[in-house]
Amino acid sequence: MCGIVGYVGKQDGVPFLLEGLQRLEYRGYDSAGVAAVKNGTLRVHKAEGRVRGMADTLPKRVAGPLGIAHTRWATHGPPSDVNSHPHVDTEGRVAVVHNGIIENAAVLRAALEADGVVFASDTDTEVVAHLVARADGEELEDRVRAALRQVEGAYGIAVCDATVPDRIVVARNGSPVVLGVGNGEMFVASDIAALVRHTQQVVFLEDGELATVTADGFRTFTLDAQTTNKTATEVDVTDDDYSRGGHAHYLRKEIGDQPEAVRGTLRGRLDHRFATSRLGGLEINARELRAIRRVKILGCGSAYYSGIAGAHLIETVARLPADAEPASEFRYRSPVIDPETLYVAVSQSGETADTLGAVQEVQRKGGRVLGIVNVVGSSIARATDSGIYLHAGPEVSVASTKAYTCTLTAFALLALHLGRVRDLGPGDGERLIAGLEALPAQIEEVLETEEHIAAVAGRIADATSAFFIGRVAGFPVALEGAQKLKEISYVHAEAYPASELKHGPLALITPDLPTIAVVPDDQMLEKNRSALQQVAARGGRLVVVGHSDPGDGVADDVLLVPRSEPELDPILLGIPLQLLAYHAAVALGRDVDQPRNLAKSVTVE
Repeated sequence: MCGIVGYVGKQDGVPFLLEGLQRLEYRGYDSAGVAAVKNGTLRVHKAEGRVRGMADTLPKRVAGPLGIAHTRWATHGPPSDVNSHPHVDTEGRVAVVHNGIIENAAVLRAALEADGVVFASDTDTEVVAHLVARADGEELEDRVRAALRQVEGAYGIAVCDATVPDRIVVARNGSPVVLGVGNGEMFVASDIAALVRHTQQVVFLEDGELATVTADGFRTFTLDAQTTNKTATEVDVTDDDYSRGGHAHYLRKEIGDQPEAVRGTLRGRLDHRFATSRLGGLEINARELRAIRRVKILGCGSAYYSGIAGAHLIETVARLPADAEPASEFRYRSPVIDPETLYVAVSQSGETADTLGAVQEVQRKGGRVLGIVNVVGSSIARATDSGIYLHAGPEVSVASTKAYTCTLTAFALLALHLGRVRDLGPGDGERLIAGLEALPAQIEEVLETEEHIAAVAGRIADATSAFFIGRVAGFPVALEGAQKLKEISYVHAEAYPASELKHGPLALITPDLPTIAVVPDDQMLEKNRSALQQVAARGGRLVVVGHSDPGDGVADDVLLVPRSEPELDPILLGIPLQLLAYHAAVALGRDVDQPRNLAKSVTVE
């Protein structure tokens, strides 16, 4: 999990490299570094800490028309100056930046050390620099291919050599690499965010593919040196999509983006004539949909929690058995793949390694996989059999907000589509369509209550731990609420079904431990009120998120959301919890956009 950028052209590439690293810092931010080639000399500067700190100490001599750079999220070896990328060979001629994990690094390292190589770092990446430097081959790409044939694991990689000052060689296996096509210059990145200020013409490498990049263009090929003849495509993303829009944090901007983001997810997908949804990317006809007997949703983190809510939606609306499972566990339990099950892989980035691995496991055993992703052209988008793009726009903050909400909206569209080819009547279909159309304005209503939510957040921010509870449709909302609080405020938070309080968690209730209860006015309202009474009777502080005050004075604070169709309640109920976590984190002085130990795009297991 890191950011990779590269440049080759006629001008000094270091300004682009630094700008690109700043754009990709959300992918990893414990250290950063730059390598530049000029007049046959390779110069490297790297340092522990943020990109800005590394840039402030960058010597002027680190410059040149070719360079590669990196911002890191540590896997092998703790953050430090020497463990920062780029890594170089013993002679200081070859430089490498790498995203992923070299699984056989220990074996390769031992063999190189036995042959006299002295390592400078604890990383797996340094192995590649030495392998390339010692490989046979007339051309740099030949030596990179020879090195990578010895490597096992995942990588997105960029290599330069001071003796070949006109080219960068890049390779991909399980971790993204994108080429940007300019005019007399070429760019390399692990994410298009680094490129869009300079070009919209891009080339996405596939797994097992390499490219040689020069100022005049590129050539793509395989590890066996077979040419692949890739061509550039245009991406519909601009530089403005990655701005903070005047907000202090990307997270706050993205919370505020949600009304328009949900409109983007819904745009062109609601069919009033047949009271259903139009999902052009689904590529499954009605007869095939009727043959589906179960839905299995796979995701990690917030994507998994959205999957729990999505499974409930599908069961409720389409009356199909559905469940969700962490993708990271799924493929390692030797799952039985059922040809009558529709598997749904969920990932905002489309690059989540565990989810991609689960997709490949299902496909290897003959299953059908639908993708729900936000990033067009991402690995999971290309790997799945069909899919639904979220169209939420770029999400930069590590904690997902608008992509999570748009994923729930996409699940509502999928549930409606499945329901209408089965037993859901047109009246209920039109009711759900009306509910979906009302969502953007209702989200705006919730955002208008931000001042009150911020005040509540200030009252719970000093807690060392918090409970989130909910029942049935409210439980996945509680899970996601706890996730948000813990990941950006560092307040320990756990989510439980409200019905489980009496089976253990009540032992921890005190006035110092707030309980955030998701209590919509649904069929579980009275049972939820009973759980609230149990907390209040033990002196616990209660924050209730719902459609109304639960009464009897049990709630210390109430965060209200507008009434929607019951099936769509989880979409709106999550918005106050995002703002609650955000303002708690701000009150505590946390780094909201880049929380410690986390990164946005999780491309390692």
